Amino acid sequence: MAYNDTSLERKTLAILEILQEAGEPLGARAISRELALRGVDLNERTVRYHLMHLDERGFTQLEGRSGRLLTQRGRDEIENALAVDRVGFMNSRIDDLACRADFDLASNSGRLVVNLTLLPLPHEGRAVEAMRPAFEAGLCLSDLVLRIGPGERVGGLEVPEGMAGWGTVCSVTLNSIFLRHGIPVESSFGGLLEMTGGKPRRFTEIISYSGSTLDPIEIFIKGKMTSVHSSASDGSGRICASYRLIPSSALDAAAELLEAMKRSRLGEMILLGRPSQPFMEVPSGKDRVGMIVASGLNPPAAAEELGVDTSSRAMATLVDCSALAPFATLAKRI
Repeated sequence: MAYNDTSLERKTLAILEILQEAGEPLGARAISRELALRGVDLNERTVRYHLMHLDERGFTQLEGRSGRLLTQRGRDEIENALAVDRVGFMNSRIDDLACRADFDLASNSGRLVVNLTLLPLPHEGRAVEAMRPAFEAGLCLSDLVLRIGPGERVGGLEVPEGMAGWGTVCSVTLNSIFLRHGIPVESSFGGLLEMTGGKPRRFTEIISYSGSTLDPIEIFIKGKMTSVHSSASDGSGRICASYRLIPSSALDAAAELLEAMKRSRLGEMILLGRPSQPFMEVPSGKDRVGMIVASGLNPPAAAEELGVDTSSRAMATLVDCSALAPFATLAKRI
């Protein structure tokens, strides 16, 4: 973004972020109101001026009287801009989604946090077969998935032509459920978990959420560092997982919650440590319990390993649980 004034750049970036979150065209008045809620004072006329320059740079486009819509170039700019300011973004994203998700275990209703993986339509069948062992081995939080076709939208995200979108339940859903039951969860890091004989052994690589501008799991998958398929097939390999901490005083309540989550198909691979004790060679700290949660992106990682060019976005959006179905059910239709 060709601005010399950092404060000006941040204001225009805030406009782009508002358009991204909306997922639909917005006018200058609506953007000005949203900016005010975020502590940015820009009147409608000034916002319109900024939008004209964003149009010129190809970051936004006018959609008639409906307002401006964010372009792909605009989305790319958000991803690349102000990297220093975005350190810790992952923790903020986790906390925000955990608060906004409202899935209720008692009624089995509400919204879950999902990841989204794009698959080329010609290779979708091969990708589904590659994902199957990972789901069957329980190397994820849940076997519930969502499938959307080209041109369809989910949570403001549109699946491009020639692609199919597969949504998997994100581990942040656990944070949300625990939070709704009064248990705070600290998300420490995402890592590669070594599996031996079908059981987790230790973390071999970790990336802290607080020090990263990117999701660690996405990095491991695109870096070809996983071996989910072999982990599912013969029990040995490296899968993606996250490490979380809860208060020791909440251990019994957490164990009960995990049982309830299993009844809602949300507890495939979640492991609890012991109070104040290291877990999988990771220190938990005084009066804390370590918890390991398998990533919902492990099945797509298996497809990537077998040569399918996937594009995954962790913590993509919120989806009502009624839109999801067991993987085995949807796989039959492909």
